[in-house]
Amino acid sequence: MTVTIWIDGWQMQCCGVRFRAGAVVEWQVVEADAEDHADVVGAERAAEIDFREEHHGGVEGEGAVVRVRVGAVDEVHCRYEVAGDGIGYPVPGSAEFVPVEGADGRAVERPGVGFVGYLVTAEPVVG
Repeated sequence: MTVTIWIDGWQMQCCGVRFRAGAVVEWQVVEADAEDHADVVGAERAAEIDFREEHHGGVEGEGAVVRVRVGAVDEVHCRYEVAGDGIGYPVPGSAEFVPVEGADGRAVERPGVGFVGYLVTAEPVVG
């Protein structure tokens, strides 16, 4: 059974641990809500996300630590526009998915879009 996990770029940059395709890792995860990611990755891709990794609370009594073998890793980049309230919001349909071998929280800059996070497919590891 394959699962898809969202990892926020800022969380990875703050206190994430590097990982690569093929590595076995343990992550604290919370069930994902597709609505939380649809504005960045689009509704179709958001519906594929099973969990989001979480380092910074907000999950007390929720979630679990999972042990998985990392499969595919995609950097996710999208364009932002500043609204009347002065806050930048993702522009629907602007997501770019860049396959990478691993993740360390840093991404090569891409013209016109900003790095947001990673989509990771993984297989649960028992034992």
